[in-house]
Amino acid sequence: MENKKVIILGSSRKNGNTTKIVDETSKEHHIDVVNLSDYTISYYDYESKNIDDDFLPLIKGIIEKYDTLIFATPIYWYNMSGIMKVFFDRISDLIRIEKETGRKLRGKKIGVITNSHDNVIEDTFYIPFQKTADYLGMEYLGHAHFNANILNQQTKIELTFI
Repeated sequence: MENKKVIILGSSRKNGNTTKIVDETSKEHHIDVVNLSDYTISYYDYESKNIDDDFLPLIKGIIEKYDTLIFATPIYWYNMSGIMKVFFDRISDLIRIEKETGRKLRGKKIGVITNSHDNVIEDTFYIPFQKTADYLGMEYLGHAHFNANILNQQTKIELTFI
């Protein structure tokens, strides 16, 4: 199977720095983009009252179409964005109520793009992504971090894990 990639963008701003990085990466490497802010995804619910929101159709489509999932998030308060966290929490639905769909994640790959006002962030930031990949039988490819203060038209967006 061809290694088809998608960037899953989780930012609160449609035209923010993370979106600029994603747009450039998408154009340069011909990668599709899913912007989580275009969907209605409710927080995880043990009673599955949110079963009819956009999460399950969205994740099923992503799983069927793509081999590599690249998560792009700004860093908010030393963590992934809220919208990205909700998306990750909802993966629990693939363990509890959509197990067959969840099994299809095995063998897929994960990468991460981050953005903040720092040059470097601690590797511990990426633990949730790495542990999720391990738990689901996915391969963690790596990550790339960009400083929003120095982004400009000359900034070269390089992702060594692509």
